Amino acid sequence: MKIAYICTEKLPSPAVKGGAIQMMIDGVASYLTDNHELTVFSITDPLLPDRESKDNVTFMRFPREGYRMHVAEELKNHAFDLIHVFNRPKNVPLYKSSAPHSKFVLSLHNEMFTPRKLTDEEGKAAVEAVDAITTVSQFIKDTITERFPEAEEKTTVVYSGVNLEDYAPVWTVKGRMMRKYYRQKYGIQGRKVILFVGRLSNTKGPHILIQAMYSILNQHPDAVLVIVGGKWFSDNGVNSYVKYLHRLARPIKDHVVFTKYIPAEEIPTIFLVGDLFVCSSQWNEPLARVHYEAMAAGVPLITTNRGGNAEIIEDEWNGLIIDDYDNPHAFAQLINDTLSVPGFAEELARNGRDYVESNFDFKHVAKRLEDVYLQAVLTEELPLPEGSEVNES
Repeated sequence: MKIAYICTEKLPSPAVKGGAIQMMIDGVASYLTDNHELTVFSITDPLLPDRESKDNVTFMRFPREGYRMHVAEELKNHAFDLIHVFNRPKNVPLYKSSAPHSKFVLSLHNEMFTPRKLTDEEGKAAVEAVDAITTVSQFIKDTITERFPEAEEKTTVVYSGVNLEDYAPVWTVKGRMMRKYYRQKYGIQGRKVILFVGRLSNTKGPHILIQAMYSILNQHPDAVLVIVGGKWFSDNGVNSYVKYLHRLARPIKDHVVFTKYIPAEEIPTIFLVGDLFVCSSQWNEPLARVHYEAMAAGVPLITTNRGGNAEIIEDEWNGLIIDDYDNPHAFAQLINDTLSVPGFAEELARNGRDYVESNFDFKHVAKRLEDVYLQAVLTEELPLPEGSEVNES
């Protein structure tokens, strides 16, 4: 098949500036191109040419301003069997008008079908225009089908994943070497390291972890919180929330490390710095990819029961789940208990790695997507039997 991927107007592809969608595309592309021709549309970026062919993938990039119209015009010049639109249901009818003979798949990585983002008319038009919908979690699927029940039969949950070759677990020789390197880099050798990876925003909750550190230090005075991330993808700018985090950490500044933004290619190894990874999301997270990454790196994890986060975590088997998600004391208690029982933490980590190996390598993601694509392409409206035409006179 000739397949087109249409990214949003937020970030370029490949993931030179991060992004869950872009990272997923990078991961599945090498598997899909074994059997299909793949073209990826995204925005332009100073680091990338406007057009190129690389690793059997054709990339076409257009300016952010007027991006959707540029893509719609370009689609008229091609004959794609299937067009996969990421996270922009509003754009599907436009793209379909440019490529009426293509099959369409819409994937949802966020709550894009909420009333504040989509009217009833826009939602119905998007559902009707596509042949299949994929979502990154059951939580996101439910946000669609509860409002538009007619989408149920078209919608499939396709969990994301990682490239396992990029992740050396902490118990391997490479894993131990990388852990030593990062701990030396940040001056935290011999410490118990609690890790946060994500954008510095109130919805991600790093402030909760800083507040929890005041109690954690009473039981584990050698603990340190490493906060990895900037205020936005590839942006180390300072806003009021970032300033607040630094003020909050100032009294225990020797126990809180801000690394700022880390390039996407370093993400698989930065996880190795942690004895424990904590996803402190305060909002209904679709299902943050950091869960796959932490498990792949062999780092035990704690997450909040928000949105889709807990869907791939079995409490006390491959991770720990916090229901009291906005309570720093709940985090402190669970972190203290986990750090105090390293054998249990290691069991969580090994179970997590096994779980990813069995279900969430990008080869698994590509296979699940390919199944959806083939079903979409093979699904045709069957003609009515002779003599059964409806008389509309």
